[in-house]
Amino acid sequence: MAEAAKPFVLRPHGPGDMGDVIALHGRLYPQMFGWDETFEALVARIAADFILNFDPVWECSFIAEVEGEFRGSAFVVKVDDDVSKLRLMIIDQKAHGLGLGRALLNECLSFARRAGYRKMTLWTNDVQTAARALYASAGFELVHEEPGHDFGVDLVAETWDLML
Repeated sequence: MAEAAKPFVLRPHGPGDMGDVIALHGRLYPQMFGWDETFEALVARIAADFILNFDPVWECSFIAEVEGEFRGSAFVVKVDDDVSKLRLMIIDQKAHGLGLGRALLNECLSFARRAGYRKMTLWTNDVQTAARALYASAGFELVHEEPGHDFGVDLVAETWDLML
């Protein structure tokens, strides 16, 4: 249930935030989709790579807070000088309905445009219906689908792109 009418803050990452990002992914996706701990391991690897290779000219993070509590995140990561990748976007179920997803995505797209990227890409799965609808509403297009067995379940992995 959403924390109705409560304002939220979007800020850059700081010490301890990656633990919150990893923990939320590790709790939420098994509850929602039955995924196993290998997904949490993937998120931990992505978070570690982000911290170890962070370049603030080309990359950014947004941590969403409601009343000082972590409620979501989204990251922009450099693929090359023309292509950015949206990573680790997640919204805590306690904050659904506040507009956090749209705000996080808009901030990431604005950053990518300012940095001079020509395209943003992202990876998701077919079960992520709310996220997929958000991406489509922002102009992202599904460019690749691949069925597989990941995180202990059968999924269809998807790549979505948006020309900036």
